[in-house]
Amino acid sequence: MTALGPVPRRLLRDEAYDALLEAIVAGELPPGQKLHDGELAERLGLSRAPVRQALARLTAERLVVSKPQSYTRVAPVVAQEIRDALAVVQAMHALAVRTAVPRLTREDLARMRAANAAFVRALDEEDPAAALAADDALHAVPIKVCGNEALAETVRRYTPLLRRLERRRFSSAAARASAARHDALIDACAAGDTGTAVALSGEIWGGLDAEAVAEEEAAAAQTHRPPSRTP
Repeated sequence: MTALGPVPRRLLRDEAYDALLEAIVAGELPPGQKLHDGELAERLGLSRAPVRQALARLTAERLVVSKPQSYTRVAPVVAQEIRDALAVVQAMHALAVRTAVPRLTREDLARMRAANAAFVRALDEEDPAAALAADDALHAVPIKVCGNEALAETVRRYTPLLRRLERRRFSSAAARASAARHDALIDACAAGDTGTAVALSGEIWGGLDAEAVAEEEAAAAQTHRPPSRTP
């Protein structure tokens, strides 16, 4: 027997992770919702093992909280935790843009423009999930071009905690401003204007800070608890 052979394109644990993340982001699994691996496995048509692995990953990303032998539930929205993650993600995207601008090719810029066009279409169709995917595709270009795997891994690690905020933004009229900022960012990149591109990247991600407070207050209203007021 050999260890070399066809490799599945997608691991079941990744399928379970994507499904659970989307359910949390979309509010199908709201903050405080108890999570039972057996029930989730049945709903997803999977065994418990990949569901447990997905829950462990979501716990590491602070979207799920768990106490051994007691409970597993969707994590509450805590504005300060989100601000901390946002500061890291914002800094990483700014560094990616700063490094990538001198290296971007016409093909790279075309991919960014195509992603923003898909983003606008998703907004027109009121499809926030598609908007999130298009937004990811746009920002993935400078991350890939900059070639810094530590940076890319940091973005992968902390972005999931921001997903509920991005979903809120892309479900509102504020998303149109995001599309305009994307256009301005791409134009600055095409012009080789690194300083402006970095500043625009900061604006794009910095705007989520207000969403953190709004999301926490909305969750607090549902659970009848006072939100934190960390400045």
